[in-house]
Amino acid sequence: MIRLIETVRIRDGSAPLWYLHLRRLATSCKALGIPLPGELLTPAGGPDRVHRLEVGRAGVEITERPLGGLASVRLVTSSVPHRPYPHKTTDRGQFDRALTEARASGADDALLLTPGGAYLAECAVWALFWWEDGRVCTPALELGILPSVARARVAELAGGGGLRERRVGVDGVRGRALFLGNAARGLVPVASLDREEVPEAAETSVLARRFWA
Repeated sequence: MIRLIETVRIRDGSAPLWYLHLRRLATSCKALGIPLPGELLTPAGGPDRVHRLEVGRAGVEITERPLGGLASVRLVTSSVPHRPYPHKTTDRGQFDRALTEARASGADDALLLTPGGAYLAECAVWALFWWEDGRVCTPALELGILPSVARARVAELAGGGGLRERRVGVDGVRGRALFLGNAARGLVPVASLDREEVPEAAETSVLARRFWA
């Protein structure tokens, strides 16, 4: 049975993005007909870690795990086509296959493309962003991209200019500064894409520091 997932970062004893997780969870529960748990306590206290919720018709299961992390990520484009993933559920077969393929090639994560390789979609683990003319860009939600918590947070930080949604292929981002977002691990730069070095942008570090504020 499909269940919804929320992976919540506990940082310095609090969950700074909890409100975004709750908002997405409520939206997905309504869309999929899954009862929203009535009493979800805000996770807090203890060491830095990941607080994971699985929510289904039978209730909620909570687990915790130590925090993993990477200073930067090596990406490869995947042969696994991206299928719409509008809600974060346990039905993650496409991402598991793509990640296995990427790690077998020595990369950290896989970048999935829409069928036929037309457009960038999302990574197996991370949401994708890049800088274009001083603005943060990301694949369009209309492509079936997960409305991730990291994406929602970056949109808040983007300010008046907003987060620019783009339909672009791999060649459209080559030579640009890429970075990735994850609600558990924050924002990290992409070190390489298909073994080609990716340029760095000072703006990424600034945004990463603000992510948890």
